[in-house]
Amino acid sequence: MIEDYLAKCGITNHTGATVLDAAPAVLVEDALARHEGVLTNTGALAVTTGKYTGRSPKDRFIVDTPDVHEKIAWGKVNMPMKEETYQAIKQEVCGYLADKDLFVVRGYAGADRKYSRKFTVICERASQALFAKQMLVRPNADELKAYGEPDFTVIAAPMLKLDAQKYGIHSEACVMINFQERKIVIAGTQYSGEIKKSMFSVMNYLMPTEENILPMHSSCNMDPKTGDTAVFFGLSGTGKTTLSADPNRALIGDDEHGWSDDGVFNFEGGCYAKAIRISYVTEPQIYSAIRFGAIAENVIVDPETREPDYFDGSLTENTRVAYPVEYIDNAQLLGHGGTPKVVIMLTADAFGVLPPISRLSKEAAMYHFVSGFTSKVAGTERGITEPTPTFSTLFGEPFMPLNPLVYADMFGERMEKYGTRVYLINTGWTGGPYGVGKRINLSYTRAMVTAALTGAIESAPFVHHDVFNVDVPQHIEGVPDIVLNPRSTWEDKLAYDAQAKKLAAMFEKNAAEKYPDMDDAVRAAGPTSK
Repeated sequence: MIEDYLAKCGITNHTGATVLDAAPAVLVEDALARHEGVLTNTGALAVTTGKYTGRSPKDRFIVDTPDVHEKIAWGKVNMPMKEETYQAIKQEVCGYLADKDLFVVRGYAGADRKYSRKFTVICERASQALFAKQMLVRPNADELKAYGEPDFTVIAAPMLKLDAQKYGIHSEACVMINFQERKIVIAGTQYSGEIKKSMFSVMNYLMPTEENILPMHSSCNMDPKTGDTAVFFGLSGTGKTTLSADPNRALIGDDEHGWSDDGVFNFEGGCYAKAIRISYVTEPQIYSAIRFGAIAENVIVDPETREPDYFDGSLTENTRVAYPVEYIDNAQLLGHGGTPKVVIMLTADAFGVLPPISRLSKEAAMYHFVSGFTSKVAGTERGITEPTPTFSTLFGEPFMPLNPLVYADMFGERMEKYGTRVYLINTGWTGGPYGVGKRINLSYTRAMVTAALTGAIESAPFVHHDVFNVDVPQHIEGVPDIVLNPRSTWEDKLAYDAQAKKLAAMFEKNAAEKYPDMDDAVRAAGPTSK
């Protein structure tokens, strides 16, 4: 039966073995037997991913088929590929896999089965099958029995190097999403994040267009007693995973969610956390989750003691660990929560001028949602070696196929419908820009998050910041008042004013260039350099 499905996918006359829905322990054994990695002293499987240690945005394409041609926001992020090029590459990939042992994993994207989509992953590496097994929502025995045809199939051939000149692509690697065929084809890259983020991109298209669900590149957690749910937006390095992994709250998920009329639900069944410089002191929950069944990517391991060195970034700063969400002690294993009462947008401001926390109106929240300002952290993408100020639409620009304003409108509608409060929290620098000032104390940030989640922040007096057009609280328990007003932390106040206006001008330029059709009220709610 599975061979028939492989043939249907284009992998005909398959002569290798096929391993279907193997248990994690079996996949670990297979990966070790095939010399794909080694076990660390914690029991995790450690693998290296070769040349590609992060996503490769220039190698990712969406196939330009008639059903999506008018819907995709084409450009430098969502690059089109002709159908004939896709078919030619897929044929080479399927031909390459025909004599390989294949590992097939069936799972769901979406913990809420009312809205979930079935994904089948076909890959040549047992370690990538383990990754897919741990990152997807895992079906129970009855669900597997009734699984049937998947909604989408991922075909991964990481060891196949393509001829870039032959196909008119950028490199030996290629990631292609075909919505008409309902397939994702990946070749030439062993970085497992391409599998995860491609599936996320698919959900970010399907959920709004087929289910009226807002997809979010976010963490979500909830109060286990009251059920109060919170959403955390933020790119890598802003503290999204750290701040949402609160021991006093239940973690719904750390990266990808949908917001339906029923509440929020995790798209995934696992977590994919950065591991660089992780320790039990700084990240006890994540650190403890790196055990048997987990995968450590590009983490340096001592060949004799098998002890991982999380502080060694010699392969990449983008070291990663993947593990099932149940490895987090306080995880909400159902993977869904209530309607969010609070949304927190995290940014790491390298200019050192944004307030550590501010309250956003509906229009301001929509503005900052599409703006997605932060500083990229070294190693998240190839070529990024130091923090760089950037704007990433919706805090997840590479994964959003539709017009950003579609997602922003959905976000604003939900804020208004449910009375959701939104706060912008700066986890970056204070007292000066990067290189002069210092990173905001994590304990202060945690206190601000707690005040926002409990609503205690609303009892504080607020002052409007005229440049950034936000309301800033003047007192939060556990945070020095001076820290809440960034201008006060700068020795040279005029330098702060100039730097603040410089950043505001960057916001204005970004909005003008990227979103010419933005609603006037939303645009007016953003920063102003005047």
